[in-house]
Amino acid sequence: MPRSTSTSADVSDARNELAGRLRELRRAAGLTGQQLAQVLSWQPSKVSKIEHAKQTPSDDDIRTWCRAASAEQDTESLIAALHTLESRHAEWRRLLRGGLASFQDHHARDEEPGTIFRGFCPVYVPGLLQTPEYARARFIESAHQFGHRQDIDSAVAARMRRQEILTRPGKKFRIVITEATLSYTLCSPEVMLGQIGKLISFSMLPNVRLGVIPFDTFCAVAPQHGFWLRDEDLVTVETFSAELNLAQPPEIELYTKVFETLALAASYERKARTLLNDALETVADRLRASEQS
Repeated sequence: MPRSTSTSADVSDARNELAGRLRELRRAAGLTGQQLAQVLSWQPSKVSKIEHAKQTPSDDDIRTWCRAASAEQDTESLIAALHTLESRHAEWRRLLRGGLASFQDHHARDEEPGTIFRGFCPVYVPGLLQTPEYARARFIESAHQFGHRQDIDSAVAARMRRQEILTRPGKKFRIVITEATLSYTLCSPEVMLGQIGKLISFSMLPNVRLGVIPFDTFCAVAPQHGFWLRDEDLVTVETFSAELNLAQPPEIELYTKVFETLALAASYERKARTLLNDALETVADRLRASEQS
């Protein structure tokens, strides 16, 4: 399984891997670095920097490199690797520079072209299914970590606007959460009561298939971290420090397999709503106990 945390080492490894693939193509073509530079009309130092991961090549650099090495068949996969490298580690502080609301609007624009969304959320209720009160609790948590406390109201409003996608024709959602998601104390009992009630409503939408993995169900894949699949072209993974956008076919294939395995462990429709109602009773008991103490 891929590591669930992103560090600068992850990005460095990906950059070194790309550099190594380009270096092997040159060698397979029987060219020295000096000879490749002459063919491409580059300074020899540019070839050296690219091969030692000191300089990131452009799309055109990769195209001309592959052409010179008679390896045009590798062009698209190398460009895909480059694009994944460029986008895979987007630090939260940079993403949130425009504010929490701006970030929600950014996600809404990214979701526009999608038709099938598959999400796995083992810890908290996914944003597309949150109530305003639950969303506020999540944004307050984010504000404690990254700042941007001034626009929590507008961020909540933006997240609620994002939920309009749930009612648009042609959009389908398969979302799997765990029973633990319903048990963690990440907000007040009053807020959680409303949130679970909303999940029950969402589970009845014709284009939303909501699954809940019960505590006592065997999981063939450990629910290590949450992620989203958009169609067949993008995986998004959120960590404490960053958002990873994975676009290479092997990564998408792996996460698709993981999602389908987790989805098989989930309960749906009436069984899911039974779990939701049981959680509702548990939270209600917790609320009554707190009021009596």
